[in-house]
Amino acid sequence: MHKRKLMTVMACLALSASMLAACGGGSDKETTKEDTNTTGTTDNAGTKTDTAGTTDEPAATDPFVNEKATISIYYPTPDQVENRKLEDDKIRRFTEKYPNITIEKSDWHYKVDEIGIKMASNEAPTIFNTFATEAKFLIERGWAADITDLWNNYENKDQINPTLQNQFIIDGKVYGVVQKGYSTSTVVNKKMLDEKGVAIPSYDWTWDDMINTAKAVADPAKGIAGIAPMGKGNEAGWNWTNFLFEAGGQIISTDGGKVTAAFNSDAGVKALQLYEKLRWDANAIPKDWALGWGDAVGAFTQGRTAMVIAGAEGPLEEALNQGGMKPEDVLTFPMPAVEAGGKHYGILGGDYLVINPNASKVEQEAAFRYITFDYFSDDWLASVEKDIQARKAQNKYFIPPQMNYFREDSDYGQKVQAIFDKYDNVYKYAPESNALLDGQPEAQYNTQDYYAEMTNVVQQVFSKKGVDLKAKLDEAAKNMQDKYFSKIEVK
Repeated sequence: MHKRKLMTVMACLALSASMLAACGGGSDKETTKEDTNTTGTTDNAGTKTDTAGTTDEPAATDPFVNEKATISIYYPTPDQVENRKLEDDKIRRFTEKYPNITIEKSDWHYKVDEIGIKMASNEAPTIFNTFATEAKFLIERGWAADITDLWNNYENKDQINPTLQNQFIIDGKVYGVVQKGYSTSTVVNKKMLDEKGVAIPSYDWTWDDMINTAKAVADPAKGIAGIAPMGKGNEAGWNWTNFLFEAGGQIISTDGGKVTAAFNSDAGVKALQLYEKLRWDANAIPKDWALGWGDAVGAFTQGRTAMVIAGAEGPLEEALNQGGMKPEDVLTFPMPAVEAGGKHYGILGGDYLVINPNASKVEQEAAFRYITFDYFSDDWLASVEKDIQARKAQNKYFIPPQMNYFREDSDYGQKVQAIFDKYDNVYKYAPESNALLDGQPEAQYNTQDYYAEMTNVVQQVFSKKGVDLKAKLDEAAKNMQDKYFSKIEVK
């Protein structure tokens, strides 16, 4: 999960509705990047209703209704029962408006090591999901359709959240549409802290607060960790990069058209020292620390760790709807600042939908209309309220994105929030926490390769006490430079 230093999420917070495995292998499953994405919502800003998502005008006024095509779409995984219901309702409404378009459900979800095979064998769906980091990777290989013309003809394009959407606008051309976004956060099991008599830290917390809290709540003899930083898959490098940013570091530098590894800096050493303290001084991470996104979030859901680092939506969904936890027991914190008064930087991530470049022009337009079908539509408002009601009847919770595709203060955003406010089974992000979020996009060059390289370093720090941190970083930087960065020319 993929895969997002230009502007802060404070600008985005005005865009947050109150929410995406990292990156690497389960995050952002965005890595991690939170592969727990839904496709019913995305990020936009504005008040107008997209003509593709409303039935105010007779269908006959739109010549596209006469076009025939079959498209395959990104469809939620089987465990996302409620999200599948939302998508099924969208499919029903879309095909009512466009009866000549056939929708096929694809069970393939984006994986960096599979997309090439899917494209070569022409098995990639018409619409597939991806992460913010994947833009250049997909574009350079010709695996994302240039949808600039479709975008320019889309009446709500100027109302899309630019901080998120710009990740897929390269050299003025558009290659994907944002669904939603997030700034990597720390999700905290308040109940575990309360049971151990550990004080809840301020949302404006620091690295020392994180270390002390994790150490105080950990009980190694019982297999209870204070925090579970991810330790395998690309998500381990993704998790660590949040601390690199907080320490003032960057992944790369670009100067004179050259890309140079920059993470082997004093900031990088400082971020590794934090991991060293959590592992060896505080003894606060799991004994079996080789956890990917799913493992770490699973440990959190099962009460085996009090904190997990991820885009908040995924852990919240699992904790509340699969782990039986209550909203009041789960807190979403910004990433901690290095010291009091510092920035709470987290990786700015997002979930995107990309159109297969091998699709015909008619298929691409049908796909674009499907992606944006519910944006700014009253139909989606009705659909999501119905979903919230159905979840309530089943004692389940609705987890909004940290950042939606619309501005919180827009007319449409206010309509959405009014629905959320009506129900006590809609998770509420603490405004004082969201106000501190400050995001940085990931580097757009070989990001997943970098995450994999840093995962090796993280594993060495967790495996052996007293490793030479600077030497390990220098080695990793040289590997990235020789294999990838030296071959890049920035235009």
